[in-house]
Amino acid sequence: MNKSGMFGGLILVAVGGFLLANNLGEWHLFSIERFWPIVVLILGLLFELNYFIKNRNPGLLVPGGIFTVMGLLFFFETYTDWRFAAFTWPIYPLSVAIGLFQLYIFSGRPRGLLVPVFILTAVTGVAFTTMFINSIQKWINLGLIFPILLVLAGLLLIFRSSRAKSRI
Repeated sequence: MNKSGMFGGLILVAVGGFLLANNLGEWHLFSIERFWPIVVLILGLLFELNYFIKNRNPGLLVPGGIFTVMGLLFFFETYTDWRFAAFTWPIYPLSVAIGLFQLYIFSGRPRGLLVPVFILTAVTGVAFTTMFINSIQKWINLGLIFPILLVLAGLLLIFRSSRAKSRI
């Protein structure tokens, strides 16, 4: 049996089954408003599988990684009514980093590919860290913490120096 025909058939059966379940029940989990990311996800998985089945043209992994990550992100966003979109946007550059990293791994590991991977991953990390710190600032006034830490450090130095003097 042809592998690509079997995979295509499985995809059609899965999509048809989901749509049938949506129309027969009262779920409405699979409405087009929530279900459209499957197109993006399937596109990404097709790129990925095309490389792994045929084992050639690792360049397919770049769009495969991007579309797969974005499809998963879009599923999350649609099921949460895009409430977290202000916080999940760094996943966009991370998806490109994932695609490029896959290309790096499966194309003989050309070191030049690591530069954009590290840059995009760093942008993602800085963005998430900044958002995390900003969300903490809503609960804790970081403008007070730094001066308090300085005062505590100064008191510790004074205490240590006075203990050292009393021993002499």
